[in-house]
Amino acid sequence: MMALSELTDDIVGSMAVGATFSDFGGQINSLDFHRTEDLLITASEDDSIRLFDIANGKLLKTTYHKKHGADRICFTHHPHSVICSSIHNLDVHGESLRYLSMYDNRCLRYFKGHKERVVSLCMSPVNDSFLSGSLDHSVRIWDLRVNACQGILHLRGRPAVAYDQQGLVFAVAMEGGAIKLFDSRHFDKGPFETFLVGGDTAEVCDIKFSNDGKSMLLTTTSNSIYVLDAYAGEKRCGFNLDPSPTATEATFTPDGHWDSHIGVASCLKWAPRRVMFVAASSVLTFWIPDHRGPGEAAGVQVEEQVTLTQ
Repeated sequence: MMALSELTDDIVGSMAVGATFSDFGGQINSLDFHRTEDLLITASEDDSIRLFDIANGKLLKTTYHKKHGADRICFTHHPHSVICSSIHNLDVHGESLRYLSMYDNRCLRYFKGHKERVVSLCMSPVNDSFLSGSLDHSVRIWDLRVNACQGILHLRGRPAVAYDQQGLVFAVAMEGGAIKLFDSRHFDKGPFETFLVGGDTAEVCDIKFSNDGKSMLLTTTSNSIYVLDAYAGEKRCGFNLDPSPTATEATFTPDGHWDSHIGVASCLKWAPRRVMFVAASSVLTFWIPDHRGPGEAAGVQVEEQVTLTQ
């Protein structure tokens, strides 16, 4: 697989399916790449969490979480530790977030506080802090090392959260087109900047910073996609897509020069260090530059390796 260099139109245009994983028992809810290792993690409706080696197109491990389910997921800094949000029994246990070890299938810590489903989750790129946004109209700031919430922001509507690549700033987007920027070290002082994305009052599905920190990518429940100036909040461009059963996800390429979307895929993300992206619905596909000769197969079908139940 190609290591990341500068992407070109020809490389992006040549992307094709290189591997397919089709044995999921439902829709894939979320996925995340590790920042420094060639690893991918997924969480799906069948209550499974799956760890993949993306360099070799191999499924390393599957764990099942029937008690809590598996909804939003992201890596911590350790390559075999993740944060996962619960989808089952929230009103009974209140264990809305779990810190999990994929190495030995163990829960390292529970984080309680959210009263409704978590819909946005983001790990700081520089320390043990992470953010969660919930349908209970709150964003919570956490530290992996302690159970207690470190801060709460009460908001309007469904929130989406994201750190910039330096971990100095985090963004919170909410319905009505409002985006608030916070200093991650002094979030208790309130936002230092607020932008309004005029003309779209739909709820926000997702927000992302580009790697260079100059742009933000916003997607809404009305299937609108906006690229914004991260400093001034001005719209650089926008796309309005046809309605689909699931919300459209968009992603920046690692160099920040392209953004991508694929029809009804529930998840879409570029690898941070590889010329590769993944798209997911009830099937997971790895997309890589197509260097095949005439008559060669377009991709491979691969199966799982290790299955554990929690």
